[in-house]
Amino acid sequence: MAAAAAPGALGTLQASRARLVAACCAPLGPGWRLHWSLTGPRVSPAMWARGRAPAAEGAALRRGYSSEVKTEDELRVRYLEEENRGIVVLGINRAYAKNSFSKNLVKMLSKAVDALKSDKKVRTVIVRSEVPGIFCAGADLKERVKMHSSEVGPFVSKIRAVINEIANLPVPTIAALDGLALGGGLELALACDIRVAASSAKMGLVETKLAIIPGGGGTQRLPRAIGMSLAKELIFSARVLDGQEAKAVGLVSHVLEQNQEGDAAYRKALDLAREFLPQGPVAMRVAKLAINQGMEVDLVTGLAIEEACYAQTIPTKDRLEGLLAFKEKRSPRYKGE
Repeated sequence: MAAAAAPGALGTLQASRARLVAACCAPLGPGWRLHWSLTGPRVSPAMWARGRAPAAEGAALRRGYSSEVKTEDELRVRYLEEENRGIVVLGINRAYAKNSFSKNLVKMLSKAVDALKSDKKVRTVIVRSEVPGIFCAGADLKERVKMHSSEVGPFVSKIRAVINEIANLPVPTIAALDGLALGGGLELALACDIRVAASSAKMGLVETKLAIIPGGGGTQRLPRAIGMSLAKELIFSARVLDGQEAKAVGLVSHVLEQNQEGDAAYRKALDLAREFLPQGPVAMRVAKLAINQGMEVDLVTGLAIEEACYAQTIPTKDRLEGLLAFKEKRSPRYKGE
């Protein structure tokens, strides 16, 4: 009986793989030809490089931002210009609450990500803090304590949803950790493709101290990043790591000594984003899709996903432009088509 059932089981598995490959590698669609639906100031590298400035503008200009954004904005969205065109920076700006997740911040993040995911011109997204010494301290516990118990679950679901949306952005994402990243703050960073930290940064999933567990994807993404056993150890102990320790366990890709301006991780993230800019936009999106989906399945199915994703690059104008540029010994001019 078992032998008779085997071919059927194999057929079911193969059919499931085929459906997964088709679902994962369907054309990215016309949605990412849309233009930005969330507008924001444009920032030139000249402004970014101006260094120190008078008190009111100094910190903003050192970070490459204008000082025109209202201080009450909890999320600053910046579209960099000139040689940085295509890089988008999401800056969390809740200094009085250590950048913790409030209802309003979650709403703003969701709105920003919704715009990012449908714009073909976006090439890389950097998530960073506008507040010195803090990346994100997790949930806003002062707001949480006022919630009825029936409100907590739905709110955590909204945090989880927006973190998942960031994880599912089709372009590379980089978390720049120049300060404290605890609980949901580290979960936000874990949702990014690459994490960069200052050596002075502190990070950890500390929820068990509050008799809860990570609810924004931490129990799933941390083991995938550093391995199951070590992830369990860190979650069970609520241990906080510094940048060097995080690098040693593979939690971050790069660690740097903090600079006087307090933005060493952001500057490294910007350097990485600039490395990504010259590459073919369609290839970058499809490569991310192939890697992300392939990591969730067995090798055979993953290779099928890679094959299907590779096929999407063959008919593109960018592929032909790459070959032509190689032949003519010049830099390619990719358009994301």
